[in-house]
Amino acid sequence: MGPLIGIPLLLVSVLGGYLGMGGAMSVLWQPFEVLIVAGAAIATVIVGNPMHVVKDTLRSVSDLFTGKKVTESDYLDLLGLLYSILRSLKGQGMLQLESMIERPYESDLFKQYPSVLANPRAVNFLCDYLRLLSLGTAKPHEVESLMDEEIRILAKDFHRPSHTLQVMADALPALGIVAAVLGVIKAMGAINQPPEVLGQLIGGALFGTFLGVFLSYGVVGPIAGLVRTNKDTQISYFLAIKSTLLAHLNGAAAQVAIEYGRKVLHIDAQPSFNAVEQRTILEADVIRHAKNRDAA
Repeated sequence: MGPLIGIPLLLVSVLGGYLGMGGAMSVLWQPFEVLIVAGAAIATVIVGNPMHVVKDTLRSVSDLFTGKKVTESDYLDLLGLLYSILRSLKGQGMLQLESMIERPYESDLFKQYPSVLANPRAVNFLCDYLRLLSLGTAKPHEVESLMDEEIRILAKDFHRPSHTLQVMADALPALGIVAAVLGVIKAMGAINQPPEVLGQLIGGALFGTFLGVFLSYGVVGPIAGLVRTNKDTQISYFLAIKSTLLAHLNGAAAQVAIEYGRKVLHIDAQPSFNAVEQRTILEADVIRHAKNRDAA
C-alpha cells in the first residue's frame, strides 16, 4: 500500500510546489521527452536482462500495488507443516514419510497447508532435504553448508528484480540528460525565433533532466527498495526451513526446532511465540485425533 499513498503524495508535493512558485503546467506537457526517457529506460531493462527476469520484475512491481506478499499467516502455515512433519518423524519414522516426500501435492498432510503448496520452490526445497535426511548419512554441518549455498543462489535469483529496478533508477538521470541534450539541439535549430518561443523550447529541454531525476529518486529507486524487502520475506521462508531441520538434526524436540525456525523469519511478518505455540497445540491435537482414528 505504500506506493499507492507515497506516489500521489510525491506528485502533489512536487507539482504543488511548482504551481505555488508560479510555474505553468503547459511547460511540463512534453510527451516526446517522456517517450525518450521512459522508453529508453524500459529498453535498457529489456536489453540487459533475460525475458523471464523482465517478467519477474513486472510481477514484483505488480505485487507491490496489489498488496501480495508473504504474511504472518503464511509463516504460521509453514511452521505448522514443519511441526507436523517433525512429530510424524518421531512417531512413525522416516520411511513412513517417503511417499509424502515423493508426491507432496498428493499428500494429505501437505494439502492441509495450501499456502505452502502455492510456493513450489519452498516445497521442493523442503522435500529435497527431507529426502536427504531419509538416507541417514547426512551430518548436520554438511547439510548446513549445502543449505547455505542453495539459499545464497536462491537469494541471488530472488533479488534480480530489485537489482534490475535499481539499475534502471541509476540510468534514469543520464537518460534525462540525453532527452535534455536532444531538446537543446532542437532549440538551437530555432535560434532565430522570438525569445518567448526559444524559452519554451529550452524549458521543454530542461524537463527531460527533471523527469529523469524525478523518476530515479522519487519513483523507481524507492520501488526497487520495496521489492527487495518483499523478496527478503520470501528468502526468510527458506531460512526457517533450514533452521528448523538443522535443529531437528541436532536433537532438538519438535517444539524447540520450530522456535529456531520462527526466530529467523523476517521481522515484518514474524509471528509471535504465543501464536506459534497455539498453532502447534492445534497441530498436535489434529495428529492425536488422526492416530486415534487410525487405531479405531
